[in-house]
Amino acid sequence: MSTKLINGQRVALSAAEQDALDAARTPSPQRARRQVNAERDRRINAGFTFDGVAYQSGPEDRENIQGAYSSALTAILVDGAQPGDLRWTDPDNDFEWIAVDNSMVPMDAHQVLAFGIAAKEHKQNHIFAARALKDMDPIPSDFATNEAYWP
Repeated sequence: MSTKLINGQRVALSAAEQDALDAARTPSPQRARRQVNAERDRRINAGFTFDGVAYQSGPEDRENIQGAYSSALTAILVDGAQPGDLRWTDPDNDFEWIAVDNSMVPMDAHQVLAFGIAAKEHKQNHIFAARALKDMDPIPSDFATNEAYWP
């Protein structure tokens, strides 16, 4: 039970005051859903790991990954790019992707396809996790800090 200070003395809150305090501490369902969406987006943009290497996954990063995926798919289906061929986009240079630690990671076209799928799954899994949270009634107050709710 909570108390309030009146004329220097602690007085117990009435039931109505306690209810109002509890309501103020509990976000509305709409606000809670917006908070889940914000946490979902933060986690999507925070990066992901592929083959043991961390990569960025902000909106521009995902756009770049999608472009590389499309190029790799074309290289495989049209040009016959083979596993291990790192020069599938340029005969003079290996294809490389920059990791979070700024290292250059060589990838053949088949690895880029898998990389693109991993990026898509990273985003999709967070979307579905957020959907499951928003379906809960009430939404758990620790959804942002409890890793059990997230992939």
